[in-house]
Amino acid sequence: MGVLVDSQKEGFGSSWGGLKSLVRRKQVDSAHSKRSGHHQLAKELTVPHLIAIGVGSTIGAGVYILVGTVAREHSGPALAISFLIAGIAAALSAFCYAELASRCPSAGSAYHYSYICVGEGVAWLIGWALILEYTIGGAAVARGISPNLALLFGGEDSLPIFLSRQYIPGLDVVVDPCAAILVFIVTGLLCVGIKESTFAQGIVTTANVCAMIFVIVAGGYLGYNTGWAGYKLPTGYFPFGVDGMLAGSATVFFAYIGFDSVASTAEEVKNPQRDLPLGIATALSICCGLYMLVSIVIVGLVPYYAMDPDTPISSAFASHGMQWAAYIITIGAVTALCSTLMGSLLPQPRILLAMARDGLLPSFFSDVNKSSQVPIKSTLATGLVAATLSFFMDVSQLAGMVSVGTLLAFTMVAISVLILRYVPPDEVPFPSSLQESIDSVTLRYSERISGKNPETSTFVDSSQPLLGNKNVVVDCPIIEKQEAQAYWTLTEQNRRKIAGWTIMLLCVGAFGLTFAASNVWIPSLIRLTCCGVGGVLLLSGLIVLTCIDQDDARHNFGHTGGFICPFVPLLPIVCILINVYLLINLGAATWARVSVWLLIGVVVYVFYGRSHSSLLDAVYVPAAHADEIYRSSGDSLA
Repeated sequence: MGVLVDSQKEGFGSSWGGLKSLVRRKQVDSAHSKRSGHHQLAKELTVPHLIAIGVGSTIGAGVYILVGTVAREHSGPALAISFLIAGIAAALSAFCYAELASRCPSAGSAYHYSYICVGEGVAWLIGWALILEYTIGGAAVARGISPNLALLFGGEDSLPIFLSRQYIPGLDVVVDPCAAILVFIVTGLLCVGIKESTFAQGIVTTANVCAMIFVIVAGGYLGYNTGWAGYKLPTGYFPFGVDGMLAGSATVFFAYIGFDSVASTAEEVKNPQRDLPLGIATALSICCGLYMLVSIVIVGLVPYYAMDPDTPISSAFASHGMQWAAYIITIGAVTALCSTLMGSLLPQPRILLAMARDGLLPSFFSDVNKSSQVPIKSTLATGLVAATLSFFMDVSQLAGMVSVGTLLAFTMVAISVLILRYVPPDEVPFPSSLQESIDSVTLRYSERISGKNPETSTFVDSSQPLLGNKNVVVDCPIIEKQEAQAYWTLTEQNRRKIAGWTIMLLCVGAFGLTFAASNVWIPSLIRLTCCGVGGVLLLSGLIVLTCIDQDDARHNFGHTGGFICPFVPLLPIVCILINVYLLINLGAATWARVSVWLLIGVVVYVFYGRSHSSLLDAVYVPAAHADEIYRSSGDSLA
């Protein structure tokens, strides 16, 4: 019959029961599971909305500073190539997101995909890390708006007293009322409706893009008239070498973080199979093009070593007598920050919604307003926490923690694509209330296989010889040949085992290789050994996955007819390697802070999420039986 997964009955004393709860997987939302009683989010978004979300969430004010820092320290005139390489690396993750978002178009993004493909334990950690990312990210962005607003009005002390930053001696903190007010305004917009908030984000994003186009056009005109002095240097195009250019790529890669916000709105897209891949690809292409064009212009106006690391674009125009351009650039920075703030606060309520639907968080977060069809309670909770942090705390020191959640999500999405292609889930969880329907359907399938069903089987009297003469000796070389071939043929069960172990060893190899290559303090012998073993695991894993067949069930997994990630398994493996390398190089201090947050998440999961999971009493049956069970139960899930 079906396999019952009941971790609560086994108790905390059973380690195997705990492990089973970590690997239990949910099914892709289907027409049947949508009738579970939850209010659905409004399906209002099209490709232009998704582009506005993607571009607005990705292009922040950091690019107005990043070009100077990276050009001075890493890339030199080759800054545009650094942005191109980083864009290609980000596109690898975008390809993986595009396939999973179109196959599994529900709220939750990487958390949702991990829960379907990997298991509940990993999905919880990804969701918990994303909560930290969006909270810290939103607060950090909000704290950066007031200084830029002050520049527009003449300086640090030019803002009204109720908006300007104030130092409180007793608490030894600098409060930022402007940041908190902006967070509440954005939260209110998000509560009105997804279409209205996206329209507002599109307006702000357009203003930011116009400011960047001004930089490109006006800067190009100045460069044409002055002869592009930044490219006529004796140090050449690669003053720091190819290594410096690649180091610059690793730094500017984080300028592409944000397109994953598009995937978080998958449930609200009218035609997710078509629009989600188009929205992700177009948004990333626009961002990459703008980054490269701005880099080409600014590096050509001023020699890389003479750039102002704090205000590279404004100072470049000022050096050519266009001091007034600083106002346009500041407006671009302010609008970029506002758009990024919207992009930071938009996904988190949907992550909370998905986790609450799955029972891992209280049901409070899964409520959807009937009129606006927005998770208002989750949105208000997100806005309240982000506003409090932005008002009281200088979260700039915690900004590195934002990258951990994103890179972990990118890594798990790439792993999920490999799992989907080679070892997709072959069992579907059903609530235990349908045990009777499950038993009846399973019994019918068993009878068909064993030949006991008179309607589907033909009985042969085995007591009678097949040949009239019992003494005839029959030579059967064909049967012997088929048995020999079957011995050497890779069975489906063995193929899944090989693929599963290969994917796991790939991840181990990627970690070992990048960890050893990134830490020069490791003794050379151990370091070389780890690099060699990691490289062998990666290469052999790539060869094995290339040689064995992908699972046929991938064609019918989830919602079909959407985008298919190309160059599998090579593309996801390279994506995993890049993201793991960036994760390891985030620094020990960042990982120490993130580890504390993840440990808190483990405690919450153990004492709440594990025992309240919607899969607590799930009965797992073969996927081939699912449709018949739904029909047998009257297409209703209790």
